[in-house]
Amino acid sequence: MNFLLKRRIAIGSMFFFLGLCFASWAARIPDIQTKFDLSEGQLGSILLFLPIGSIIGLPIAGWSVHHYGSKKVILWGSFAYALSLPLIGLSPSLWMLVLVLMTFGLLGNIMNIALNTQALDFEDEYGKSILAFFHGLWSMAGFVGAGIGAVMIGLGWVPFSHYLVVAGISIGIILTSKAFIFEEKSRSEAGGLVLKKPDELLLRVGLISFLGMMTEGCMFDWSGVYFKKVVEAPAEWVTLGYVAFMGTMASGRFISDRFIQRFGKVPILRVSGILIFTGLSISVLVPTIVWATIGFLMVGFGVASIVPVSYSVAGRSTLYSPGIALALVSTISFFGFLIGPPLIGFIADLFSLKTSFALIAVNGLGIALLSTVRKQVFFPTQTSEKS
Repeated sequence: MNFLLKRRIAIGSMFFFLGLCFASWAARIPDIQTKFDLSEGQLGSILLFLPIGSIIGLPIAGWSVHHYGSKKVILWGSFAYALSLPLIGLSPSLWMLVLVLMTFGLLGNIMNIALNTQALDFEDEYGKSILAFFHGLWSMAGFVGAGIGAVMIGLGWVPFSHYLVVAGISIGIILTSKAFIFEEKSRSEAGGLVLKKPDELLLRVGLISFLGMMTEGCMFDWSGVYFKKVVEAPAEWVTLGYVAFMGTMASGRFISDRFIQRFGKVPILRVSGILIFTGLSISVLVPTIVWATIGFLMVGFGVASIVPVSYSVAGRSTLYSPGIALALVSTISFFGFLIGPPLIGFIADLFSLKTSFALIAVNGLGIALLSTVRKQVFFPTQTSEKS
């Protein structure tokens, strides 16, 4: 096995570990609710502290990766992230749960920025587009984590025991991968505070990622509700839309690198936007179980490449170091993930759920437009070689 393949496996394994930890936490949310006897509203309030921690972690991630390098941040942060998972199940009180969830979110986003910085450096070394593949491993870990969670629940294991097993698996992955995590080659000496105003390139890429993440968040939270209330699917088929979306999003990330290499990043973003718009439009105009499923499949493919491509473009900024650039774009895009789901609910209350999904479909047109206008200015890394 050659050296580059070993590095690819090691970095990919780290992405898988991140996804596994997050999915394992999510699989036991109902048990956490039962443990503390929380109503839906109380649970929603508690869950909000995880993204709050993530937002706090963004400037810390950009600063730490810029000043200390992604290798040190990954090696220290990965152990801390893995060990914070069992603490969620061990929390004896609500205030402790809130503190641990904020820490879990903070560490998760620090790892996200550091690991994507490492992956971008490897992509340059590898000579081919590879970032989407790594994100595909994160998505695949979501399925694996959900499966492990189902088994643990079936065996009657409490969340702490479940999380402890996952932490043990994670530490094993970290220990076997750490030898292939290196200091990245600096692409820019620029630094400064992560909260400074982004340049035109990062703002454009951030807005594209914002719209993509908003769509992704809406599909995560509202696919089942849409199939139940609008499509009126039988109870056993209510999750079909969510599974269709998740399946094509995950598989799309495994194959999109090949298309990016062949056609370039800008055309892929355009097609992604068109797929989102077309898929959601079909689901709104023909809300039958067959056509809505086809539409959700298209949306999954559309969403698949947006974040990996946006990160790849941002990480090659000539004005900011990769860690700072990724943190800036993540800060913009993460708000899309946060505001999308509640926006759907607000619009649905005022009008209808179909109207909400129709408006989210417009995100696809926005992505296609933003990735087309002034391509030569906003995507300076797009040369004649299409990369």
